Amino acid sequence: MSEQITLTTYFRSTAAYRVRIALNHKGIDHTLLPVNLLTGEHKEDSFLAHNPQGLLPTLKIDDAVVTQSMAILEYIEETYPQSALLPDDGLQRAAVRSLAHSIACDIHPLNNLRVLKYLVNEVNVDESGKLKWYHHWLEQGFSAIEKQLAHNADRENFCFGSSVTMADVCLIPQVYNANRFNFDLSNYPLISEVNEHCLQLPAFAKSAPEHQPDFKS
Repeated sequence: MSEQITLTTYFRSTAAYRVRIALNHKGIDHTLLPVNLLTGEHKEDSFLAHNPQGLLPTLKIDDAVVTQSMAILEYIEETYPQSALLPDDGLQRAAVRSLAHSIACDIHPLNNLRVLKYLVNEVNVDESGKLKWYHHWLEQGFSAIEKQLAHNADRENFCFGSSVTMADVCLIPQVYNANRFNFDLSNYPLISEVNEHCLQLPAFAKSAPEHQPDFKS
């Protein structure tokens, strides 16, 4: 009997976007369960019972639940080896994880919705200040990633090598958010190149926010 896999998601959630890409890239049958972050569905008791942090995404496999997008990606990679997101070589796997974690652990948390809401609602930062904060951390992170991509002589249209890796899965959602917040990408041609190429692939296109059941313009 096959596993019943359900992903709690919100169309603009960067972390959920990563997992959607991985599931679609590997061709894993799953169901999407939208959770509206703006109306506070993630703070309801029914959601907190499965994820006490009240964060997206969660991946439910039958009766088991995995939280945190990077842990979910690792679970998916280990359990469904097809269309691998990590290279075979140990050092290369570490290099891919380094790129992925620089996005998921260094850039994304500082620009997460709950951080931005705290800046506005509790620290009284205005919209201009919020945008300055957002752009600052993107500039710091993207500048380093751009240099890493430039130093990878074997890179072909992707963050690493000639196929989709966990680094691409993390980068493309972050670029989506950068564009949404009017961040100038002209200084990051390699990041833009990877983004443009990946968005042409079916798994990435299917996972895009505008193609989600809860999408709102």
